[in-house]
Amino acid sequence: MTMRIDVFTIFPEMVGDYAGRSILGRASDAGLLEVNARDLRAAATDTHRTVDDSPFGGGAGMVLMPEPVFEAVEAVEPPRPLILLDPSGRRFDQGVAEELASRDGFSLLCGRYEGVDERIRSELCDDELSIGDLVLAGGELAALVVVETVARLLPGVLGNEASAAEESFSSGLLEYPQYTRPADFRGSGVPEVLRSGDHGRVDRWRRAMAIHRTLERRPDMIRRRGGLTGEERSLLESHGLPAPTTDDA
Repeated sequence: MTMRIDVFTIFPEMVGDYAGRSILGRASDAGLLEVNARDLRAAATDTHRTVDDSPFGGGAGMVLMPEPVFEAVEAVEPPRPLILLDPSGRRFDQGVAEELASRDGFSLLCGRYEGVDERIRSELCDDELSIGDLVLAGGELAALVVVETVARLLPGVLGNEASAAEESFSSGLLEYPQYTRPADFRGSGVPEVLRSGDHGRVDRWRRAMAIHRTLERRPDMIRRRGGLTGEERSLLESHGLPAPTTDDA
């Protein structure tokens, strides 16, 4: 089954070029993914292909107009939900990516300038997503973050299906440290356990390091999953890693 994602933007070349490369390009060639970059200006009716106007009531900047946006969306009947990329949207994370990956398709609307006419938000879009508490010049980069994150979860897109399951956030933990050759680089070596050939030891070490790294860098993730289990505390202690004793973990 092919997942279809339509991206509505005033810079279709930007989206189309990225979507045709690397993992996304290979997924497209394999028939697993279809990314359509839809040009909002194609629905504009004036000579200058205008899609923005000054806001009622005054203020800095310009706002995307409802007419060309509604026309562009209605002309192609894109897969729903239609999601607006906007700082006020719900936070996009791995859980939301998994939610979208379970669908046959969805569409993204890239905001631009000072935002969109409120009627676009309330009467055309089904949802809103934000990639973080930051402001971009437009939604194109945010849209590509969503597309790539979701695409990597589709069966067959990654060469190794275990990769998506083992990466950061998939299990509520950050990913464990990774090493490759050479075994010794400028006096810094690879942990002995990774060279032992004992897959059970390797798995336990990796889980212990994932827990430890998450505690150090993102303790909020540990709190969200209800703190450490007794087994996880024992695993940390068996690897000589500190196990917090507070209720926070």
